[in-house]
Amino acid sequence: MPSIPPPSDAALSKQSGSHLAPAPEPDRDEAPWPLWTAPAAIVAGFALGEFFAIIIAAIGASAGSSFQHPTPAVSIISDVAVDLSFVAAALYFSVVQRHATPASFGFRRIDFWRGFVAFAVAGISYYVVTFAYAAIFNLHGSDKLPSELGVSKSTAALAAAAVFVCAVAPMAEEFFFRGFLFGALRRMKVRVFGREIGTWIAAIITGILFGLAHTGSASSQYLIPLGFLGFVLCLVRWRTGSLYPCMALHSFNNSLALGVNELHWSAGPIIALIIGSMALIAAVTWPLSRPSAQVPS
Repeated sequence: MPSIPPPSDAALSKQSGSHLAPAPEPDRDEAPWPLWTAPAAIVAGFALGEFFAIIIAAIGASAGSSFQHPTPAVSIISDVAVDLSFVAAALYFSVVQRHATPASFGFRRIDFWRGFVAFAVAGISYYVVTFAYAAIFNLHGSDKLPSELGVSKSTAALAAAAVFVCAVAPMAEEFFFRGFLFGALRRMKVRVFGREIGTWIAAIITGILFGLAHTGSASSQYLIPLGFLGFVLCLVRWRTGSLYPCMALHSFNNSLALGVNELHWSAGPIIALIIGSMALIAAVTWPLSRPSAQVPS
């Protein structure tokens, strides 16, 4: 994707005496944070998440929980803390260090039909590939996470798990993977036969990392389809210039997985879960967005 690279730190320091990059132009879909922040944020997010997970587990143990088999409340709080740790790491390396704006992460309002078409094409592609993969390898598995969160034990646990799985996780993971990480990796410049393929490589790497991030919460046999989902979501982020279709598809997929595979709900409650989850995501993230005068192509 052709764009003008931001000025170097050295040039900025000469002009303003600061080593911080200026805020990007509102409608430029280019991350102002450098490539090295990608591995740095992964390490920082993982370390911070592990730290909070240990603290929460210890507090839970003092209240009667178990380190090996934590209660649903401890599991949910720990999972939220881990997701927010990666969000915090991304914010530190992008907003604090580089003065990034919400638009830099893809919080852009785009035409509804443009977003809907991207959502539909990506969703159909993912489900076709997943069904073919499951049929070829005769897979029949489900996520481990809902059962760990106690969705069958109480209404309160079910409600908390639904909010986390269908709203909080899509917001946090899309912000980190498609908003921050993919943005940083897109700074790679790779040319093959005269064509720039850095964005495609960034999408592949981000997809692989997205799949690996679900190790432990999803059956290992489904990590490859999840990696493909992560790749497809990167393409949606790239082609629309917006994070909203990505969050919508992520939430839709999680709602279906929870409602159909885990809870065996009928169509009505599943539709309500999908609508409610997307409404919550919109309420939290819509204030961050602004109309985009131009959408990157």
